[in-house]
Parts: sequence; structure tokens; C-alpha cells
Amino acid sequence: MLFERIYDEDLAQASYVIGCQAKGEAIVVDGRRDIAVYQELAAKNGMKIVAVTETHIHADYLSGTRELAAATGAKIYVSGEGGPDWQYQFEGERLYDGDTIALGNISIKALHTPGHTPEHLSFLVTDGAFSDQPGYLLSGDFVFSGDLGRPDLLDEAAGGIDTRFEGAKQLFASLRDKFLTLPDYVQVHPAHGAGSACGKALGAIPSSTVGYERLYSWWGPYLAANDEQGFIDELLDGQPDAHAYFGRMKRENREGPAVIGERTLLRELSSEAVAAGLAADTLTFVDTRPSSEVHESTVTRSLNVPAGKSVASYGAWVVNPETDKNPLVLLAQDQEQAQDIWDHLVRVGIDNVAGYLTSIEGLPTFTPKLIQPEELKGFDAAMVLDVRNRSEHIAGNIPGSYQLSGGRIMWHLDKLPGEGTIVTYCQSGVRNSVAASALRRAGYDVVELDGSYAAWNAWHNSVSAA
Repeated sequence: MLFERIYDEDLAQASYVIGCQAKGEAIVVDGRRDIAVYQELAAKNGMKIVAVTETHIHADYLSGTRELAAATGAKIYVSGEGGPDWQYQFEGERLYDGDTIALGNISIKALHTPGHTPEHLSFLVTDGAFSDQPGYLLSGDFVFSGDLGRPDLLDEAAGGIDTRFEGAKQLFASLRDKFLTLPDYVQVHPAHGAGSACGKALGAIPSSTVGYERLYSWWGPYLAANDEQGFIDELLDGQPDAHAYFGRMKRENREGPAVIGERTLLRELSSEAVAAGLAADTLTFVDTRPSSEVHESTVTRSLNVPAGKSVASYGAWVVNPETDKNPLVLLAQDQEQAQDIWDHLVRVGIDNVAGYLTSIEGLPTFTPKLIQPEELKGFDAAMVLDVRNRSEHIAGNIPGSYQLSGGRIMWHLDKLPGEGTIVTYCQSGVRNSVAASALRRAGYDVVELDGSYAAWNAWHNSVSAA
């Protein structure tokens, strides 16, 4: 049996390729939209992708299920569980609790494990060439290494009202009636790792076992004592802020993400053409440099989405394809980097990229305004805005500041003052630069706190100690 984990550091998201080597057939579970990695892996192993499926309607990225099916001819399987409000709206064979997908000697059994979402499936995998007993569980967003999928996302990002309580009860039942009935040796392979907003304390270890989670997870004692209320209270306490773009992901994944097909290589544009597009507001420039360079000089009304491991996350904070119709122009070192950035963006449905430039020379520029920590006390600010998560704000903040996480700001502009200067900060300055760029583009007067909270805290401590 071929069993490969494909991990996206950007979204802390894992997909899986499982293949029968005897028959040369493979299935992709929880695939992303830039699908070349799956096609290359299958080809390398002499396999054909014949099936695609997913554990649930995802909130943090746009599913590649339809993209893979269109490219390979693979059959689509999706959950039929969850009731009428949680049915997929695109074609595919529906899976219910106990249904099995067969790939040669391999059987993949669907287990309905609601809680994170009502329709959620986990997949119990048996390698028939080795044993007649299951050995692996693809747990999706049900059980993570050291944590569980949060049941409050439907409230936080998908417009639900108090669904978290029923979801928490369902999660308790799924653990009791499904997960803990499996043999301790069964390997657990989740759909997310540390850094994902789909849970509050995800471990960095890529896999676990049923027995290990039974003995050492935070939730194990609650299940052992059959303490449902204690479990619910602990589960719902301290969940991180949900990014606002999650609501769009839920809708698009349920309806069926657009199939983009084979993408051509991005072309390098001329600075003259880009300058004209910026002047006419028919293009949006994305400065992908680090905040330290952006603060020296950047393109007027540009968005700062630093290249690296968080392109998809930050891109979805500041670009909403449902309302932002301008094609993007990326600042990139070369075509290879531009293409990689685009790959990350399509994972969150940001498809409309016109091309790239390798320099901002010839474009209108400005220098973002910064303020030093020692200047803040006497500064006339309409608001001091903390763009970190709630938990970070609670742990320590600048007195009088208002918390609104970077992933929610552009969807909650009604929380901001209509006039005056907003001073923004995060922990070190990276998230701050991303959020501030979007606010400036929206017309707000923004000043960034240089060094953000870390710098302010160091200055405050030094003054207090003097």
C-alpha cells in the first residue's frame, strides 16, 4: 500500500494519497486546488488517481476534489450525512456511515463522526494485502494530535447560532461511540497540524494512535468519567478567533469550488502597463516583501502579503474575491516565485492574478507612517487597534487598545472609527503590516506601531524599572 501525506505549511493542512500498488489505483483525500503534487506522486508510483474524497465541508481552504476529478477523471465521493442543511450541492457519490470504497486490496470505510461539522466523515483504512483488520484512520478535523476539531466554527464563520453546543455534544458521542471503540494500535492521521485555526491546541506531531490519544489527550479523562458537561466546557473555552474568510470557504466548498483547469505560467508585466492599471484602479498591486522593506517604500494603495509560508492565510485576510474584482499583480523575484505565490492563493480561491513585476520602479510609491512606542502616549489616535488574536490580547495588551484580529478586520469595518487616525499593532509587526495595508487601501488613515507589542512591552518595562 502506498500511503503519502502531503502537508501545506501555509494552512497547516494535510491531504493524503492512498494507493494499491498491485492494481495501480490511488485515491486522494482532502486534496487542495493546486493539484500537480498529487498527479506527480501518482505518476512517480505508476498509479492512476481513480477516486477523490474529503472528510467534510472545509472552512479554511478551498477543496481540490472537483479540480482533481476534472483533471484525472476520478470518481468523486462526498458525505451524505448531516441532514438537509449540510448536503453537498455538486455531483458525486454520497457516502454514509459504514460505506466502503475499494481500491484493489485496500478498503476505505466511512465513519460518520459529527461534531466539528454535522456531515463529517473519518476514513478507516485496511490494507488487505497485509491484514484483514484496519490499521489507519484518516480523522479529518475530528481528532488531531493532542486536540479535537472545534465545534464553534459554524457560529464563528458560517452564520450559525449556538450550534457549538450541539456540535460539542456530537463530538463527545463520536469519541465515545466511534473513536474509542477502535483498537489502540490504529494510527490516526489528521487533516491539520500545529498552527491551524481549526482547533486550539493542535500538536506538531503528524500522526498519533487511538491508544495514545486515549491515554494522554486532554479529553481522555472526561470520556473515561463520562463527564459530558465537563468535556463541553473545556472544549469550548479559549478557542482562537476564526478568520472571516472561513465563511466564504464553507459556502464555496458546499456549492462546489470553481474548476480552474490547467493554469498557464504567469507573465512578467511592464511597469508602464501596471502603472496605468493602478491609476485607473483596474489592478491591485501585492507587495510580497517583508514588512521591514515595505516600511521603507511601497506602492501606493498596495496590499502587503509577505512571500513565505503564510501567503494563503494573509492573502485571504485582505483579498475577498466576492467583492474585490481587480486582477492582482504580484511583486516577485522571478516567475518561479510568482507561480508559487499563485499556487498558495488559489488554495483559498484567489484565482485572478494578471502577472508579476520584479521591481516597484516606475510605480507610484509612498512610505507607510510609523510611530515609536514612546510616542504613543501623547499621540492623538482615534483608536489603538490590536490585530492579534483574543488570547494574545488577554495575555497582555496596550491599555485602551481595541482587539480585532487581522483575519476579521475587513469584514468588520463597522467596528472602526469613521474619522481620525488608527494606530495598529500585532506582536512583532508582520500581521500588523498586512492588516494596515488593507485598511489604507480602504481609505483609513493608519499609523503602525514600530516593533508592535513586543517593542512597546520592552519600552514599558524599561520605563517601569527606571
